[in-house]
Amino acid sequence: MEKGKVFKYGDNVNTDVIIPARYLNDASAQNLKAHAMEDIDPEFSKRVRPGDFVVGGFNFGSGSSREHAPLALKASGVRAVIAKSFARIFFRNAVNTGLYIIESAEMADEIDENDVLTIENGVLTDLTKGKSYPLPPMDDYVAKILAKGGLMEAVKDEG
Repeated sequence: MEKGKVFKYGDNVNTDVIIPARYLNDASAQNLKAHAMEDIDPEFSKRVRPGDFVVGGFNFGSGSSREHAPLALKASGVRAVIAKSFARIFFRNAVNTGLYIIESAEMADEIDENDVLTIENGVLTDLTKGKSYPLPPMDDYVAKILAKGGLMEAVKDEG
């Protein structure tokens, strides 16, 4: 069972906060990881570990249409982003890059910073609180893209 810690933020976390524009001249995973969330949480890149979770409020990923934002979170090892709602372009870019996203106001309200979570068999469990949440249904096509690690990998697999 892979467990991860929660990093929690508020509403309207935009793409310029997720990865500041001043770092976009180098789109390597290492650069994106080093500067992810730095303007809202300067220690994020030092504290995040593979399998961790980001929880946000309403309109997570608003702002520019760049794919760098979900790529920065994925490069950081973030297993999933849970939010009350996502900006549509961030949602699409997250799917395209293979970053798992969960839209749930209940989870976003109840899960706290530093809680420990796991996902197994369609259920997210907050091990800190001992509470489980069924994952919201996902479109089969989106699930297939995410399972392959992103759109390009899914297309390659299709031949």
